[in-house]
Amino acid sequence: MMLSVAIIIERMFPALGGAERSISELADELASQGINVRILAAAGQISQYCSVLCTDDPRKRTSFHTFEKALRQHLSQNRYDIIHSVLPFDFADLYQPRGGSYKEAMLQNVAGYSCPCLRCWKRMTHFVNIRRTMLLQAEKRLCIKNDKIVIAALSNYVKQQFIRHYHLPEERIALIGNGVNVNRIVNIQQANAFRQDIFKRLPLSLRDNVVLFLFAANNFRLKGLGELITAFAEAVGKRPSAPAALVVIGKDNPDAYRQQARAMGIESRVFFCGPQEDVFSILSACDAAVLPTYYDPSSRFILEAISQAKPVITSRFNGAAEQFQTGRHGIVIERPTDTSALAEAVLAMCNLKTTKTMTEAILADNLKEKVSIARHVGQLRGVYDIILAQKKGTAG
Repeated sequence: MMLSVAIIIERMFPALGGAERSISELADELASQGINVRILAAAGQISQYCSVLCTDDPRKRTSFHTFEKALRQHLSQNRYDIIHSVLPFDFADLYQPRGGSYKEAMLQNVAGYSCPCLRCWKRMTHFVNIRRTMLLQAEKRLCIKNDKIVIAALSNYVKQQFIRHYHLPEERIALIGNGVNVNRIVNIQQANAFRQDIFKRLPLSLRDNVVLFLFAANNFRLKGLGELITAFAEAVGKRPSAPAALVVIGKDNPDAYRQQARAMGIESRVFFCGPQEDVFSILSACDAAVLPTYYDPSSRFILEAISQAKPVITSRFNGAAEQFQTGRHGIVIERPTDTSALAEAVLAMCNLKTTKTMTEAILADNLKEKVSIARHVGQLRGVYDIILAQKKGTAG
């Protein structure tokens, strides 16, 4: 009999990227491996795999309890072998927090503010957000009171969060590194047009040997854009001839960062290109990916860059850093606030021999397979099998 899996997620609009794109790719891969998969969402687009239980309006947020009630009703009428949830529902068989633990996300979100007073204020007011507090408490209950639920961590960084914050034993946590669709088709025409547009805007002195660094995020502050611009200025200050240019994409407001680049005298090297639908193709137009983030359980952007054999720069606060070797495939900095180390990483990748060597190492070590959604699903199926065996043992 075909294995049936229900995947629970709050919203399912894959075009938004992030967890929703990941779950879409996960469902596609599960189905391709012969599993009957059904995504259960509070809101989203009804599709081949997705059932919307509450609303299809992306502007409306469904409360945790309303969604739970709808889920319980659906599950009472439909049978699944595995209930795989992205949200902390205590009736799930497997909890896979795509955003890491809620507690760690709160702490690192606060760390991303440079002003000490603002950090203190944010720390004190976090619990004013009723929805976030409710999810945090639900996650805590799930971890402490229900030892039957397996926690599927996207990285060791996430695994350690659950050990540290909830004192979980390691045997309750399955480490299944994040994966992406590595077989997507690059739109060559779009990529070439994008690169040519950047070239036209570059100073003449940079056009012959420029290294384009791509930064992609929708929360510029949390992902370290301010620190990156500072590091770029430091790099250019140390080596004015450095052929470095920064391309920024994402839907966040760029005004403050544009002013920062102007104040630091590097506005001719920093290009704000707004949100882009096809980040994968834009990646192919650039030479390296950079994300000095304060928090990321395992960045899709960095994994997609690796899948295209692009050298990467990121921080230790990104679980994706575990998928490659620093110095060989890219560079990992310890803290996003260490702008000197970030500047040195930028300068290192301005050496075309270095980037070429890193690209060759990514290909030689087959990192494309390591970051693939197929590998991720293969490991996930192994955990499903363990859960099913335990269920049969309990039933017997």
